[in-house]
Amino acid sequence: MVNITNNAFFIIISGVIGIVFCWKAQKRIRLSLAKHPSLTGHLRFQKAFTGFVPRFSYSKDNWLSQDSAPDQVIFRRQKGFNSLSNSLKEMAPKTINMSKELSRSLPDLDFISKYKVPFQFSSVLDDLPLGAVWKSTDGNKLVDYDGNEFIDISGSYGVNLLGADFYKQSVDKGVANAKDFGTHLGGYHSVIFENIEKLKNITKKENISFHMSGTEAVMQAVRLARFKTGKKKIVRFSGAYHGWWDDVQPGPGNPMPPSNYTLTLREMHINTLNLLRRRTDIACVLVNPIQVMHPNKSAPGDSTLIDSSRSFAVNVEEYKNWLTSLRRVCSEQNIILIFDEVFVGFRLALGGAQEYFGVCADLITYGKTLGGGLPIGVLAGDERFMKRYKEKKPGEITFARGTFNAHPYVQSSMNVFLNKISVMAKNGLYEKQNEIWKNRLTEINLVLKDNELPLRFCGIQTVWGTIFTKPSMFNWLLQFYLRKHLINIGWVGTGRFIFNFSFSDRDFTIFKNRFVNAALNMKQDGWWDSRAQLTNGQLKKHFLLGLLQAKIKGDRANV
Repeated sequence: MVNITNNAFFIIISGVIGIVFCWKAQKRIRLSLAKHPSLTGHLRFQKAFTGFVPRFSYSKDNWLSQDSAPDQVIFRRQKGFNSLSNSLKEMAPKTINMSKELSRSLPDLDFISKYKVPFQFSSVLDDLPLGAVWKSTDGNKLVDYDGNEFIDISGSYGVNLLGADFYKQSVDKGVANAKDFGTHLGGYHSVIFENIEKLKNITKKENISFHMSGTEAVMQAVRLARFKTGKKKIVRFSGAYHGWWDDVQPGPGNPMPPSNYTLTLREMHINTLNLLRRRTDIACVLVNPIQVMHPNKSAPGDSTLIDSSRSFAVNVEEYKNWLTSLRRVCSEQNIILIFDEVFVGFRLALGGAQEYFGVCADLITYGKTLGGGLPIGVLAGDERFMKRYKEKKPGEITFARGTFNAHPYVQSSMNVFLNKISVMAKNGLYEKQNEIWKNRLTEINLVLKDNELPLRFCGIQTVWGTIFTKPSMFNWLLQFYLRKHLINIGWVGTGRFIFNFSFSDRDFTIFKNRFVNAALNMKQDGWWDSRAQLTNGQLKKHFLLGLLQAKIKGDRANV
């Protein structure tokens, strides 16, 4: 009898363990199926891979011939490179020297200077100096300390929506309007009443809170989602950027391992929806609408241009359908849906992604351009999501403050922006700009095609990126040819061209002509010429072989 009882007990325990194991295995499988198959969907593997990668550099003696180009092409490249290097040095010696001096004490500048190109080409960086200190702006022109006038496509990280002149005027008016109030903090300038009413009308939300940056606004949105739902896990999508704090930037660039409270899932995929339907521990889902240009991929930068496989695929209708399905699942599962419009806010429509895609979010974050040229973060949502305490449990609160929240000068400058953009929207701003930028995109792509240049633009409204249509490992050089031809782009390079609504037809014609001339210059110098039948796959294999050789030889090897 005892043996039978022991056997039964053993069978029951084994069965329970088996059930728990199967349940956990199914849960793990569902999560794996909802992850993107690339490294961007598997952050621990991605961090392990980046930790494996040694720094190596092609030497100055052989970097030109890494694609096995014919000797006559290598000769053209060397001649063209020398000319490019001399032009950059001669056109801006004062600006370059100021920038070099600054980078010695400013880690931000030192970092972006080193990561403008793929690290394996770092040996040539000293020959391609770029200035990073500017004297003035004039319309869409950026003037350096040597008097060069660049057409500016950097967009000030997305701030510049209405043109540099507007923001100078906005800040001047904002400071003037708040001068009697000064910099008193903790209380509120009365202009905040109008700002809140305008933002409530724009976002269709009941409550507004102010922060010091877009990153802070996202931090508060996630914190409130956890507080309101009582759940801890958050969902972000592969490649999407939501600021540089640990929970939402858990891959390379963050010294901490990926958080156990953050799930990085595959955007625009049925497996993700299925997972969200089954999980009961997810507080919120973060969406960055700029990902419509490159779902599940990180923001494209020239520091990773090892071949020509960069792609963009803007399909507004598909993305709208995805957001509609996501909205439905979030509502069913008590998951708070957050639209992070820190970058793209006010570029697509006055009502942002909600209006543009026709999908309502629970919480919306803004930053950048909304401050009228000054730093700002804004969070909008209905009262049920925004209240920071519980009526029946006075000890349960969620805290968020900041010394410069609702700064009077920022609020006053924001008011100038909100009044301006509201009037412009009523006068058909977005309908006109949508048509203008659609036509301009078509126009420049036709010119590139007619000139037999292996380049195309793809974009949404005023945010564009370049696609390279011919395999090459030297595409990263285009940013330097653009600088030579007086075009200034953001530090990440040709993956982001950020225009603004003040671009006249004349401004765009100047940009178009300079861009085409820069590309023709690059083509003439042989950077898109290589051995026959070269493929992007072969270029990737060549890079991986270089990694292995460097790993064997030791870090910082020359290959």
